[in-house]
Amino acid sequence: MHTIDEIRIAAPIAACFAAAADVERWPDILPHYRWVRFRRQDGFGRGLVEMAARRGFGPVGYPVWWVSEMTVDESRPAVIYRHVEGITTGMDVDWTFREDADGATHVRIVHAWEGGPAWRLPSSARRAVADRVIGPVFIHHVASRTLLGIKRAVEAGQSRSMEGRHVL
Repeated sequence: MHTIDEIRIAAPIAACFAAAADVERWPDILPHYRWVRFRRQDGFGRGLVEMAARRGFGPVGYPVWWVSEMTVDESRPAVIYRHVEGITTGMDVDWTFREDADGATHVRIVHAWEGGPAWRLPSSARRAVADRVIGPVFIHHVASRTLLGIKRAVEAGQSRSMEGRHVL
């Protein structure tokens, strides 16, 4: 499974990167997130992080949950996850940031998952579930709303100040 979600944010890379990496603040700025908490925090944007969100189906919110090893790479810049618990165990997620000519930032999230869920099904069936259901119905839905919420917060100046933190 491979999904790509992208958005253009009218703000500098540093502000976009800071908001994307400040995951503990996400439930405050992203209404579809139920909680985000570090089980182990190794610094800003680094550690073992547990995340829970809602995938809306009309008025019904279906709960989704996962745990990831999270790191940031300020030199690229990138926010990187490796899912280690939940149905999406083994998924790799890469957030990248590129400055556009006008100073805006292009943010891209790539979710890559070889093999699909670890269910007792043939590998072709697991991959089909990942490619046809989990990726487009759940991953894309949550990721696109996350990007839109980050965009709204950053453009409205609601992202937390990164003063005193080493970010870019």
